[in-house]
Amino acid sequence: MAEQKNGSALTRCTLKDFGYLVIGTFLLSLGVSWFADPAGLVVGGISGLAIVIKEISAEIVGFSIPLAVTNLVLNIPLYLINLKQRGFYFVQKSIYAVILMTLFLWLVEYIPNVFHFEDDLLLAGLACGVLSGAGIGLVMRVNGTTGGTELLAAIIKYIKPHFPIAKLIFIIDAVIIAVGFFIFGPERTMYAVISVYVCSKIIDGILEGVHFAKEALIISDKTTEISEAIFKYLDRGNTKIAVQGMYTQKHREMLMVIVSKKEIATLRQIVTAIDPKAFFTIADVHEVVGEGFNENFDELSLG
Repeated sequence: MAEQKNGSALTRCTLKDFGYLVIGTFLLSLGVSWFADPAGLVVGGISGLAIVIKEISAEIVGFSIPLAVTNLVLNIPLYLINLKQRGFYFVQKSIYAVILMTLFLWLVEYIPNVFHFEDDLLLAGLACGVLSGAGIGLVMRVNGTTGGTELLAAIIKYIKPHFPIAKLIFIIDAVIIAVGFFIFGPERTMYAVISVYVCSKIIDGILEGVHFAKEALIISDKTTEISEAIFKYLDRGNTKIAVQGMYTQKHREMLMVIVSKKEIATLRQIVTAIDPKAFFTIADVHEVVGEGFNENFDELSLG
């Protein structure tokens, strides 16, 4: 019962979450309708399959089935299955996302496209990748999905728990892109792959952050002096940790401190000035939540 309550709390859709869903699905709709569809780039997922269906339906039934219709029709059974497997709370945001996505795919059709990249497949692929990645990333940031591939993978994962979900998504998308290969040819397929790659990088940047902070680990015999200098010159908190060298079996002290990129040079000067023999490492930190960083978020964070 407690697990269900925790799950519902995590998946409850707040006004802020809904705002992310609106912006995310709108950007994704622009990427698909303005760039992928006109250029014939099958970028995987339900959106890619909708582009294929739109192309072949014109020849088979005499008219093109709109992207919005395919998006809605194909997602409905997937949501019903997920609803039965996991319950409403676990698909709530995704349901909102698919409804918004369907609405925006229809709406974007009536917005004049000022970009005409149909003949420049590279620009079309890059534009689609950036917009789609930004859109999907915003939706996923609030624990939602845009349906399609993710939902189908989740269904299979529920039935076969030992299947890695990332691999399932990759296989499903690969099959859809392969279908696009036979419909639109190898050249457009290659540009679609480029678009998918750009999309994945944008998603990673939004979900994981853009390395806006650095973590320094400092091993020294003068940790107290270094710590005081960090307080004085950087106004950063730091943590002293007891460590042991496994080769020498010697017990020493290590400082851990999180700083912004622009503070790295000052930190390096502090450490080397106090203890030139100090050993320290600097690593990227994807996200920092806490005092001293929330208040400077606009300055330190790009993602």
